[in-house]
Amino acid sequence: MDESFIDLTGTEKLWGPPENTIKEIQKEILETLQLHSTAGMGPNILMAKLALDLDAKKTGFAKWTYEDVQTKLWPVTPLTEMWGIGRGIEKTLNNMGIFSLGQLARTPLELLEDKFGVMGNQLFHHAHGVDLSDMGSPTVERQISYGKSQILMRDYNKVDEVKSVILEMCEDVAKRARDTFQAARTILLGIGYSKDAFGGGFQRARTIHDATNDTMKIYNVCLDSLKENYNRNPVRQISISITKLEIRR
Repeated sequence: MDESFIDLTGTEKLWGPPENTIKEIQKEILETLQLHSTAGMGPNILMAKLALDLDAKKTGFAKWTYEDVQTKLWPVTPLTEMWGIGRGIEKTLNNMGIFSLGQLARTPLELLEDKFGVMGNQLFHHAHGVDLSDMGSPTVERQISYGKSQILMRDYNKVDEVKSVILEMCEDVAKRARDTFQAARTILLGIGYSKDAFGGGFQRARTIHDATNDTMKIYNVCLDSLKENYNRNPVRQISISITKLEIRR
């Protein structure tokens, strides 16, 4: 297991403050497995992940709150240090004159939505430390997209290997949509190339006529985008998201 999220809300009467519980978990991992671990704590999934990636990996444990956004999050640069921002998005933001998360947070929401669509909305709110995603199945009322991003354990040089991962990821996002009786009209595929190939990649969104939560239909749209844009460089990161959701009973 690489990492996991734990919601400790309401456990104070059992084990005391969440900080103590986290340290007890880390202590048990060390005593049982002889492995050191790191933990990030925050008011939502995003903040906990940022505390882990940007702080706890140096200290073992870090807690971030909304009060820390301006002092700890906004100075972060390059933008790829931010969870969810790949090289392709970073390049576009750089071309817009945005090089730090503080600059991103101060960019008008309308401008980001015009440039990135629904992802622009997410970028804006994430730069402010706001994340509405749940630990479990998201509620229909506030869910605006389903997505999955994966950094591969090694460079994938064969297109069939890339297609296999894309199929698995399509099933993941399609199932989450089906579980909440939703279907999507816009499907986005992102491919990040290996650093050995000097990075880069592409992100392409395609809107279809009829909304779907069918795995193979989503997969085939992704294959079309892959066929049109993939330049055969080794792949190290894949992301898929589905947006423009509609209720499908």
